[in-house]
Amino acid sequence: MTPGRSGRCCPTRARFGLDAVRVAIVGAAPCPPQVIAFCDALGISVCEVYGLSKTTGVATVNRPDAIRVGTVGTALPGVEVRLSDAGEVLVRGPVIMSGYRHLPDATAEAIDSDGWLHTGDLGTFDDDGSLTIVDRIKELIISAAGKNMSPTNIEATLKSASPLIGVPVCIGDARPYNTALITLDPVAADGRAADDPAVSSAVQSAVDAANQQLSRVEQIKRFSVIDREWHPDGDELTPTSKLKRRAIAAKYAAQIEAMYPG
Repeated sequence: MTPGRSGRCCPTRARFGLDAVRVAIVGAAPCPPQVIAFCDALGISVCEVYGLSKTTGVATVNRPDAIRVGTVGTALPGVEVRLSDAGEVLVRGPVIMSGYRHLPDATAEAIDSDGWLHTGDLGTFDDDGSLTIVDRIKELIISAAGKNMSPTNIEATLKSASPLIGVPVCIGDARPYNTALITLDPVAADGRAADDPAVSSAVQSAVDAANQQLSRVEQIKRFSVIDREWHPDGDELTPTSKLKRRAIAAKYAAQIEAMYPG
């Protein structure tokens, strides 16, 4: 049994079957700070990491003894990470792939002549050198007023606002304000439909709460609840549950346009 930072194992950890956990590692998507704080209260260090298949997995990591919540930590030994002038995360080191098989042009596009892998992710560094991933370059929302926003950050804020929210999608590229398509979490909805007044009220409250954590330009002005569940490898989600934004925009064009009257 591994003791927590208090020197003894938290009984709650044992009830969850987590009493032998030494450290937890999470990646692929931002981990809500509340989750990290909850696990920390149980004596479990949750370490966010960052990497791609092209970096043979992990390139940066939050060390258990130096966790910076909201970041993906610092580079592994022997790995270099920097930002381009445009803010793109560049990675160099022995973890980088040698290239795409029989695709020299694609390899040259991904890895420049100095050996830097262009990840396609936007990032920032804090004063301690820990990296924060902002979003994918291709997924940034640029409003009609020219404001750049991360839809992933907005969606994560929406999702953490209520267990009732299943999958939120922020819409706003070249638009005067942001809107959202929202699916319901089937467990939290417990069979209730999207047009149930209690559900509508709860979703509105969640959106209002999320907006309090977002800047004025990021806030969701209107939303539409989709009365069906989205499944991995379906029309809306990839096999790893990432959003198929273009497919969603096309399939739900009518609902989206209805949120921008006039």
